[in-house]
Amino acid sequence: MRAAVFQGAGRGLAIEAIATPDPGPHQLILQVRACGVCGSELHMTEAHSSIVLPPGAVMGHEFSGEVAAVGGALKGRFKEGDRVVGFPYLCGCRTPCPDPGYNGDRCPTGLPIGLGQHNGAFAEYVRIGGTGAYGLPDNVSFEEGALVEPLAVGLHAVEKGKVQRGDTVLIVGAGPVGLAIAQWCRFSGARRVIVSERAPARQRLAERFGASDVLDPAAPLMPQVQAIAGKGPDVIFECVGLPGMIDQMMRIAPRGCRIVVAGLCQGTDTITPLRGVMKELTLQFVVAYTSREFGMVIDMIARDRIDATALITDRVTLDELPDAFERLRTPAGQCKVMVGL
Repeated sequence: MRAAVFQGAGRGLAIEAIATPDPGPHQLILQVRACGVCGSELHMTEAHSSIVLPPGAVMGHEFSGEVAAVGGALKGRFKEGDRVVGFPYLCGCRTPCPDPGYNGDRCPTGLPIGLGQHNGAFAEYVRIGGTGAYGLPDNVSFEEGALVEPLAVGLHAVEKGKVQRGDTVLIVGAGPVGLAIAQWCRFSGARRVIVSERAPARQRLAERFGASDVLDPAAPLMPQVQAIAGKGPDVIFECVGLPGMIDQMMRIAPRGCRIVVAGLCQGTDTITPLRGVMKELTLQFVVAYTSREFGMVIDMIARDRIDATALITDRVTLDELPDAFERLRTPAGQCKVMVGL
């Protein structure tokens, strides 16, 4: 099969022919139909990152597709042609865990798909576990299926942030995760969903995804929030992931604020703990999502409660992916790049 293979830090991706995977007894092979590009993948190909993928890795963990091969133990539960959203975590147990997720009762031996341990969906085919195969409703497109993963990341962050009806929320950064967080904050009943973003294209997307107000990050944030809401935020979501951002959020946060770190900083960072102590701040780090949240996103898309495809700003083929991937290092308004196969 053809795949976009990581060549090593500083060398990008190249389209190569690699072996097509075979399913284990409790596994499926999907023919990939759509796969999103995630910012974490970009960071993990950079030499200065604390986690750098090995050469030869195939990324891609936001995907959907059609079942192309069924493991022996799954015969009768799945058939070729079934439309599936893939939960990107492969259980490593002899008897598959009912919940293969990153959180909760996660598989103790499982590993992520597409982040260096198991080949991902920047390819014509990808291997997934049977317990990680979620049926794609007929009224949900493959592209929408590939957006379930980033939307679930946003949902998990909002649930961990304990956003409540009437809250004032500040979201710093309107990439795909920040936009997903904005949408789920509105669903949670937040009174004000205030987004800080400098890119004009993403500012417009923030309004579409439920932001009540969009701030200019060139000016101090707290005076703008207070002028809008009459108070500081109850919850701050840091969705940028650059060194210094957590400490900056702690510096500007009002007393008792909950700070949710959803940005993925892969370098060494420092904070000033005294700020958190004196203000009694809550600092919550988050990763991924639960199986329940993943399934909830699929249901919300199927019921037309979410305009998921509004996240997509660019569509490319597998052959076009290496160039598109490199362009994301100096983005010019892209939000979610979707690879169609």
